[in-house]
Amino acid sequence: MNIINENNNKDKNDILDVIQNEEDSKNLIEPQQIGLADKKALAGVGVLIGSESRSATMVVRDRQPQPIYTLNNSDEFEMLPIFVALKRYEWLEKQYSFKAVARDFDEITEKCAADQKPIGFFIHVKKDAKVILPCQTAMYMASNNLTQIVHNIVILEENSQLELITGCMTETSVKDGRHLAVEEHYIGKNAKLTSTMVYSWGSGVMVFPHTGTIVSENGRYESNYISLRAAKQVKMNPQTYLNGKGASTKYLTVVLGTPGSFIDTGGNVYMNAEGTSAELLHRGVCTGGIMHQSGLVIANAPCKGHVDCASLLLDTAGKGYVQSIPGVESHHPDARLSHEASIGKIAPEQVEYLMSRGMKELEAISMIIRGFLGTGIEGLGAELDAQIAEIAEIAGHGEK
Repeated sequence: MNIINENNNKDKNDILDVIQNEEDSKNLIEPQQIGLADKKALAGVGVLIGSESRSATMVVRDRQPQPIYTLNNSDEFEMLPIFVALKRYEWLEKQYSFKAVARDFDEITEKCAADQKPIGFFIHVKKDAKVILPCQTAMYMASNNLTQIVHNIVILEENSQLELITGCMTETSVKDGRHLAVEEHYIGKNAKLTSTMVYSWGSGVMVFPHTGTIVSENGRYESNYISLRAAKQVKMNPQTYLNGKGASTKYLTVVLGTPGSFIDTGGNVYMNAEGTSAELLHRGVCTGGIMHQSGLVIANAPCKGHVDCASLLLDTAGKGYVQSIPGVESHHPDARLSHEASIGKIAPEQVEYLMSRGMKELEAISMIIRGFLGTGIEGLGAELDAQIAEIAEIAGHGEK
């Protein structure tokens, strides 16, 4: 059952206070107003509308925020549209906004910082709060030739915990557009944030996300990134700062590259304190297009870091390629860093073995690819599991 409590109504009143015109007001909706087609599309990127398995939900459609409230325990955390949070909390602008990602980092961040009416979400988890069910958000582009500019801020206070699922997608008829995003994470002492982001874009969409994460003492940041439908161009450059003793992070990136796409999954992790650790895992399947895999761990203290880039190149037409450049950089003699990279195709003997067990060739290839991707990410829903299986099937056809 969807619950809108007193705090939710207060949030809605705040939202209405800052809405400037009637057209914006039409975009404030309740869960039951989401159409079946949109629900199905959102479920495909892990966003389950009306599900009791989520603690709170927010959908941003095109350029308008659409707050959708399910069960929201306001004693533990709050989720608000970013423009409402900036209006309500003066400290948010002064202490957090564009502190993990510099306003002038590049042209994309400058555009995001200059936006007078930002869209996106603000999540604040209070001290000692453990949010049991995941929060979910969606950046949904339903119109062609749109530029969606997003700014998100997530704050976890000391000893808190949150799982965040974000689906970024276009409606199936949308082919062109731009998605520019800045997302900031602030993870307190002994806190843990698990962020799972699922992309499913139109073939002509350009996507430029910038994520900055600051992790305090013994804090933990886990990032899962899954790209189901490749955009025309995706350029990621996440920056993670392990500033507290014992802070740690793990990145898992799973990408399908298709003809006509350019995907660059880079990013840096700065290990700035004793006992910090970082693990970056990239898994790619290329059936066409260009795929750049990279990742750099930078040691400024006694720490441990590892970067692993692995891809299957299944493009039989010879028009696609994969470039893997894992990197390590040490500024301290007690840092232990390592990296590895591999690019190859499916071994024929693996296919033959599975076929000897009664599988058809494409079934065998798809099983091998799915095992290679091996996300192991729970709680995203049957719809998303099916789409991950579809990656393997599509790639399997490319290998036939």
